[in-house]
Amino acid sequence: MKLAGMKTALGAMVLAAGAMTCVSASAKTSKSLEKASTNWNSRIEMTADGSHRFGNPDAPVKLTEYVSYTCPHCAHYQQQSDPVLRLTVVPKGKVQVTVTNLLRNPVDLTVAMLANCGDPKRFFVRHNAFFATQDTWLQKAIDATKSQQQRWYQGPMIDRMRAMASDLDLYKIMSGWGIDRAQTDACLADKAMLEKLSNQQAEIAKLGLKSTPSFTLNGKVLTDVHDWTGVSTAITSALADERDGTV
Repeated sequence: MKLAGMKTALGAMVLAAGAMTCVSASAKTSKSLEKASTNWNSRIEMTADGSHRFGNPDAPVKLTEYVSYTCPHCAHYQQQSDPVLRLTVVPKGKVQVTVTNLLRNPVDLTVAMLANCGDPKRFFVRHNAFFATQDTWLQKAIDATKSQQQRWYQGPMIDRMRAMASDLDLYKIMSGWGIDRAQTDACLADKAMLEKLSNQQAEIAKLGLKSTPSFTLNGKVLTDVHDWTGVSTAITSALADERDGTV
């Protein structure tokens, strides 16, 4: 795991004030119904630094996950957390979740580039799938020959990423989403995405995060929290504070 939130009136104005109150209540009811009918899980956006988030932009609790695709603990966290978040607090508009890449090695970089390949609205489909199949493609990385590893760590970065995508059968995974080899290669050569991932690492360095997964809640680092149990406890506490009006 190591590594690095008019109207009182008197006399003849009572009727007018009453009318205003009715309009206001109607507007509030309409807004409430709109929120209740919103599918917050499908509210997906990319941030300026290339991170991805889903959920209510006005949620009182904002969770950021800093994850590595080659981190087994991150895959375990994803397996435990994602169904609970998407079935409970996110649909209620209480929590928004942001995913940021914490890159530990060239394989991380390659998978991160591919997770960002294609429709941004489908990012979480690819994100979840890479974690769900981690046991398969990561084992190929563990079993890689010396000659394969040399191709990963020498030469231009684009050639290195293409070698990893080939050796780990990542091209095959991408083809399952209708993204062919030429399109995949174009994504691996995406300098703008590479720069965004670099910007993410700069922000992570400022936060002093060195372990995966790591988390912030409403901008504050959750110290010594690296699993779903700790994150769940922090979210519950933050929501309780929000209900009590202490945040």
